[in-house]
Amino acid sequence: MSHFSRLKTRFVEKEYLLKALTDLGYTYEEGELTIEGFNGRQTPVDIRISIPVSYDIGLRKKGDHYEIVADWFGVRGIKPKDFENSLAQRYAYHAARDQMERQGFNLVEETQDNGQIRLVLRRAA
Repeated sequence: MSHFSRLKTRFVEKEYLLKALTDLGYTYEEGELTIEGFNGRQTPVDIRISIPVSYDIGLRKKGDHYEIVADWFGVRGIKPKDFENSLAQRYAYHAARDQMERQGFNLVEETQDNGQIRLVLRRAA
């Protein structure tokens, strides 16, 4: 029998989270929503990520951060840790770029190699 699992994250900014989901090609909805699991069980979420031919994945605000919620037994083609890691990388990318731009830096170059992202930023004197 499956059940809903929660993965605690360090995601606090909804803006970066939504940008990361878009980057990864996920379709999502926001609001007072639910996701469904085994035997029709449902749980509330704030963001529902639609996964074709699968149970959906949810993100729920818990205190000052978001947690990932899903019945992973029915989520097809995505492993929990892989999902969390790829989302965390894109989240960090947007958080870093935003913070650097707020400090007056401009993006000069961006490269990706072996799953790593390298940003070159400059600040005008």
